[in-house]
Amino acid sequence: MEEFVEKTYLFDFYGELLTEHQRRIYQEIVFDDYSASEIARDEGISRQSVHDLRKRCDRILEDYESRLHLVEKFIKIKDNVQAIQKLTDSENQTAISERMNEIRDISSKILEEL
Repeated sequence: MEEFVEKTYLFDFYGELLTEHQRRIYQEIVFDDYSASEIARDEGISRQSVHDLRKRCDRILEDYESRLHLVEKFIKIKDNVQAIQKLTDSENQTAISERMNEIRDISSKILEEL
């Protein structure tokens, strides 16, 4: 998985478990693309502190995932639902087309909720 996408999932699932300070700085450096110098200046801390905080947050988020596996489960479910949709899209038998439409609708709702 692409590193940025992985960080996004980890932050989406576990970001609320970081402190407000950690969450704000991590979001600025990873997602808002602020430089360590900009954050350090705005927060009144050193650039090294910003780098250390980012690494600490990465470890914290990865530790939560290694214990809970929520992102892993989410990706598996999403892949399975997409596979169901692909199978139903290629189905041409009219006898089961009504059930296939129901499966397609249900899987679409699941994907929207994820």
